[in-house]
Amino acid sequence: MASVAFLGLGVMGYPMAGHLKNKGGHDVTVYNRTTAKAEKWAAQHGDAFAVTPAEAADGKDFVFACVGNDDDLREVTTGAKGAFRSMKKGAIFIDNTTASAEVARELDTAAKAGGFHFLDAPVSGGQAGAENGVLTVMVGGEQEPFERARPVIDSFARMVGLMGPAGAGQLTKMINQICIAGLVQGLAEGIHFGKKAGLDIEKVVDVISKGAAGSWQMENRHKTMNAGKYDFGFAVDWMRKDLGICLEEADRNGAKLPVTALVDQFYKDVQGMGGKRWDTSSLLARLEK
Repeated sequence: MASVAFLGLGVMGYPMAGHLKNKGGHDVTVYNRTTAKAEKWAAQHGDAFAVTPAEAADGKDFVFACVGNDDDLREVTTGAKGAFRSMKKGAIFIDNTTASAEVARELDTAAKAGGFHFLDAPVSGGQAGAENGVLTVMVGGEQEPFERARPVIDSFARMVGLMGPAGAGQLTKMINQICIAGLVQGLAEGIHFGKKAGLDIEKVVDVISKGAAGSWQMENRHKTMNAGKYDFGFAVDWMRKDLGICLEEADRNGAKLPVTALVDQFYKDVQGMGGKRWDTSSLLARLEK
């Protein structure tokens, strides 16, 4: 059992913190920008909440964060009331936010200066993966703190891998989002084409999903897409944030991402249709408008 803090109780963080408490058996103190949500979590799980990140992190062995973006992450770490102001020597900060590799390296440097460790550890698997405790976690950082943190991370994960030094976890998550963008657009076009051709989409997918075209997206999203329902997964606004991170990193490292850039613009169209909170499979709605 470890002493743990969790910063950020959104749709991902709330259940992740719960798994740390209930599955991992750890003592967990939570922080959320809206204190009422932290109070609710503490009442539900019989543990503590704090009113600042610094208070939550004080004396803890492991501090997790899952917030919105680079600026939110800086606020809860190096901000005026941030966790880095109270982290004890030798502790480990584990960031599950999908953020830039640049901010991961920045915070790794700040952690080293403070005598503690930083791991960038973005997750994949969506809200369902968080609720079921089966997330994939891509980690950047040093081997020794990773080995210490891994049994704790396992509380909400199905797969945990050390991908390289600071920033490598975020770079791996970028690849994950790049691959998803192309897959979802391909699936949307396939379903759209099938409908125009007068085919039974359920019959089509039942056959092609068993072959080379099969994917997680096809298995888990084709029914809702075919029904025109788009409230079952990762929101378009968040996907655009992630793809923006990918494209900015590509500008830095010289990678060519023509399909990713195109799909990002397609998601912009979906936002313009009022679909900011629709899930990423809503690329089909753009084709059918």
